[in-house]
Amino acid sequence: MKLSRIVSNQNGVSRKRANALIATGRVSVNNNLCRDPSHDVSEFCAVTVDGEVIQTARPSRYLMLNKPAGYLSATVDDAHPTVLELIEPELQDELHIGGRLDRASTGLLILTNDGNWSRRLTEPHIKIPKVYRVTTEKPITAETHQRFADGIWFEYEQLTTSPAQIEELQECEARITIYEGRYHQVKRMFHAVGNRVTSLHRERMGNIQLNDDLSPGQYRLLTAEEIASV
Repeated sequence: MKLSRIVSNQNGVSRKRANALIATGRVSVNNNLCRDPSHDVSEFCAVTVDGEVIQTARPSRYLMLNKPAGYLSATVDDAHPTVLELIEPELQDELHIGGRLDRASTGLLILTNDGNWSRRLTEPHIKIPKVYRVTTEKPITAETHQRFADGIWFEYEQLTTSPAQIEELQECEARITIYEGRYHQVKRMFHAVGNRVTSLHRERMGNIQLNDDLSPGQYRLLTAEEIASV
């Protein structure tokens, strides 16, 4: 939200008066003087006018979870356990999932209450790399390497996926890097070349790498460097 709107709404003054308060150096954001009425201010920022707090900073949450199989990437469900049930209640605080995994899939899952941040992490057009380790029903062929590099046509979305890389580990196991993270993208790409994914484990999103020592169901807070990398 624009700073001028926050000052106007929370301080009970007109927009013109709010702009004047900001321009004359009477408004601070996170203890820093701000003279730009159009400055974007999130709910995680504290705003003061003449030293009086008009918006208290809401605590932001950024968590990495090693998702186990069998859990839904959802906040609540009547039939199946959800990943939110693995998080301590005091940390949940309106958490949502940044980049879902289906119930059978495992690995890196990000939970946050910062919607702008999670959109930057997951929006397909931003093209942050997502790395998965997959096992397939049939051997991964040279044709599959080429098809993935060329991009796979998705009829439903009417688009061709961005080029993806395959690092073959074994005949039926590989590390796949994609740059969009569309709905069931890796499984749909293999289906398009006549193969089937039998297991899928996400290892990395951008510069956020799943810890090797984080057991399934365990989580940790992201570091400041990891948060800033998005």
